[in-house]
Amino acid sequence: MTGPTPTGLTLQDVVLTYPDGDRRLTALDAVSLHSAPGELTAIVGPSGSGKSSLLAVAATLLRPDSGRVLVDGEDVCGLTAKQATALRRERIGIVFQQPNLLASLTALEQLLAVAHLRGTRPRAARGRAEQLLASVGLTDGKQHRRPHQLSGGERQRVNIARALFAEPAVLLVDEPTSALDHERGARITDLLATVTRTHRTATLLVTHDRTLLTHADQILELVDGRLR
Repeated sequence: MTGPTPTGLTLQDVVLTYPDGDRRLTALDAVSLHSAPGELTAIVGPSGSGKSSLLAVAATLLRPDSGRVLVDGEDVCGLTAKQATALRRERIGIVFQQPNLLASLTALEQLLAVAHLRGTRPRAARGRAEQLLASVGLTDGKQHRRPHQLSGGERQRVNIARALFAEPAVLLVDEPTSALDHERGARITDLLATVTRTHRTATLLVTHDRTLLTHADQILELVDGRLR
């Protein structure tokens, strides 16, 4: 008898290989993990260990050779490309290593652009965007500044707020502090821990810096495609 389907993010015995000449290279080797709603899971490991592949599989950008990937209880491995795109838009937030903000838009307008693509009513969208920017510490007029007027840490805060706009069940974060000094990096990871608990996201954070993980609920090490 099986129990209830877990919510949050679950990977079960995930195997991912890539073609490499006349053989295949194993990027993920029977990887299993679970991150519950409101839980921050950190993945650490050396370059080339499979961290980027793990995020891509969790984001439904790559389909594994075998195993299961469940996002908020739904097995995503059997979805069509169109269904996976819809699920990613509605239930997965992604914080990229580089914020990739549009240079001509203010912080507020960055979120309103997402709202427009989602078809959210303008008044409701503006209220939610202002609320999210305030929740990540962008107040006192900073929400009306363009990217070049914001610090690196502030740009990453916009990035986080934008990823949260759709109220995702899963938040995937790729090396968010790589371009920041240690103090600003610590503030960003502290913020991620806070928004994880406030917004009840299952957050998967990939990072190379263990010293920033004081607020992680679990820390997993990925080496040669295997978790330990």
